[in-house]
Amino acid sequence: MRQVVLSRPVTVQAQGKLITFDLARTAIVIVDMQNDFCHPKGWLAHIGVDVAPARRPISPLRRLLPVLRGSSVPIIWLNWGNRPDRLNLSPSLLHVYNPSGVGVGLGDALPDSGAKVLERGSWSAAIVDELPVEASDIHVAKYRMSGFQDTEFDSILRNLGVNTLMFAGVNADQCVLCTLQEANFRGYDCLLLEDCAATTSPDYCMAATIYNVNQCFGFVVRSDAIAMELVHHATRGGRS
Repeated sequence: MRQVVLSRPVTVQAQGKLITFDLARTAIVIVDMQNDFCHPKGWLAHIGVDVAPARRPISPLRRLLPVLRGSSVPIIWLNWGNRPDRLNLSPSLLHVYNPSGVGVGLGDALPDSGAKVLERGSWSAAIVDELPVEASDIHVAKYRMSGFQDTEFDSILRNLGVNTLMFAGVNADQCVLCTLQEANFRGYDCLLLEDCAATTSPDYCMAATIYNVNQCFGFVVRSDAIAMELVHHATRGGRS
C-alpha cells in the first residue's frame, strides 16, 4: 500500500506571479555541480574555460539546502557518471566533447591529476567539496544532456510521489535546460532557481534560457524567495 502524504501547499513570488505548489510533492534537482565543471583544476578549466560562472550557484545552494532538508524536500544530485569503458557513450556524443579527436574528452585522463573525465567514481565526477552532501540525498548518474534518457531518474521521481521539480546547477542552457524541458514534457511542474543555476556559455544563452523557461516550460524563481517561504511555513506549523 502506498503511503498517504499530507499536502503542504506553499506560495512564492516569481517575476510578478504567485506560484503555489505542494511541498510534500516537491524535490530539488541539482545538475552537474561536479569538479570537472566547477573546480579550477577540473576538465573545463583544463581546456581553457573560465569556470567562475559555474561556481556562482555554490553560495546560494549552501544557504538553500539546509532549509530544504529541514522541510523534508528530497535532494537529488543528477550528475554525469560514465562507464570506464565508455560503452554508454555514442560516437557522436564523444565527438561533441572532443571534436578534434586529439584533446581531452569524456573518459580521458586529465594530465595533471590523471582523473578520468566525468567517469563515475572519479574525482572528476565528484560533487564539489563546497556543497555538503548527506547520506539521505539521492544520486542519479546520467549520460546525456537530459537526465531522463536511459536512467532511473523518472522511476525515482514517481516512487517519491513528486510532481514539482526545482532545478539548479550547470550548465543552465544545456543539461539543466534539457532535463527541465523533458520534465515538462512528462508532466512535471518545473521551477528554475535563477540564482542557483549558471552557465559558462555567453550571457545571451542564460537570457534565452530564462526567457524560454518562463515562456514555455515552467517558472523562474529565486532561492531566497523559496527559503523565506519555507521558514515562514515552518513557523506557522505547516499552515498555508
